Amino acid sequence: MNKYFLIFLFFLLGSSSYAQFTSDIQWLKSRSGNTTDTIYYDQNKRLEWNDFKGKPDAGSTAAAITESGFGYRMSVESVNGRANMAITVFCYFTKKKSWVKAGMNTDYALIHEQHHFDITYLYACLFIQKLRTAHFTINNYASLVEKIHDECFAELDKMQDAYDGETKNGRVSKQQSIWNKKIDHQLGSLITN
Repeated sequence: MNKYFLIFLFFLLGSSSYAQFTSDIQWLKSRSGNTTDTIYYDQNKRLEWNDFKGKPDAGSTAAAITESGFGYRMSVESVNGRANMAITVFCYFTKKKSWVKAGMNTDYALIHEQHHFDITYLYACLFIQKLRTAHFTINNYASLVEKIHDECFAELDKMQDAYDGETKNGRVSKQQSIWNKKIDHQLGSLITN
């Protein structure tokens, strides 16, 4: 009878160890001197008007457009009954899709555009926070990561729309000042790894 008990115990331990699922969530390490179309968010580097390489939309009421977003790369490896998920998160600015109209490249307008990129970064950080607190299993990791990403992206879109709506694309200086303080405060309160 002891023999069967040991086999059963071994089976249980073996099954539960397969259910062990770990995750490693990290930021993409940006490379300095990158000459590609993409700029990865760096808290120590601000956007410059030279980064805006796109053709301006003459029909747009905006003085400039910042094309930014966040994404991730994911891999899952199973070794000895254990699964490990690695996620690399990145927040990016696309030069060829970002533009500024002639004569509109002021310092004031650049702050407005920088804050669009900053807002994207805030939601990329929220994405990481939610990933780090999620309960992943071998059965739910793919759908759960996608769900969290989509939720954070929807919240990002709402904040970007509120930012442009309340500031009238930066034209209402009083509202722009309020948003500048709000965004700077949120950036200052972040603790990222």
